[in-house]
Amino acid sequence: MRDLRQMRSVPSKFQTRAEGDDLYIEGYFSVFGGVYELWDGASETIAPGAFSETLGGDIRALIDHESRLVLGRTTAGTLELREDDTGLWGRVKINSNDQDAMNLYERVRRGDVDQCSFGFDILDEETEQRENGEVRWTIRKVKLYEVSVVTFPAYQETSVTARKRDYEEIQKRKTEAWRESMRKKLKE
Repeated sequence: MRDLRQMRSVPSKFQTRAEGDDLYIEGYFSVFGGVYELWDGASETIAPGAFSETLGGDIRALIDHESRLVLGRTTAGTLELREDDTGLWGRVKINSNDQDAMNLYERVRRGDVDQCSFGFDILDEETEQRENGEVRWTIRKVKLYEVSVVTFPAYQETSVTARKRDYEEIQKRKTEAWRESMRKKLKE
């Protein structure tokens, strides 16, 4: 289990919707099976069911991961999240008295902002070391903290650094296993 919060960006299209006097921003914060390229030779994907045990928690919707720019919150009933066959879908009820929220709503409506990201801890994952030297992590279970509508989706340096350490450890173990097998061959 990792104690480092991760953030991932998703190429997604958000849309705005009005129901009577209520305004909403909605779309997918994560899509299952999509490949997130971490760096050359390292990637990860999120498996169906990864969010199923975390959606009952206190999760916030933010603007650009800024904790001072809260759009909605599950415990307040202003953020709805659900997992379906596609991924993690969400809908945020916009507070028309909040200028930051209204500004974002208009930017999404115009298509100027249309991507997202989410912050989480990895609780369960699988690592696949491929014959060509590439590594792919499949995230099976997460603890979700927040979802964000973002201007520039990008991996946070901390998450890439954490993955890089994992990758280096895999390469180290692979090299050690190869050395051990060579030692055994030489002793034969």
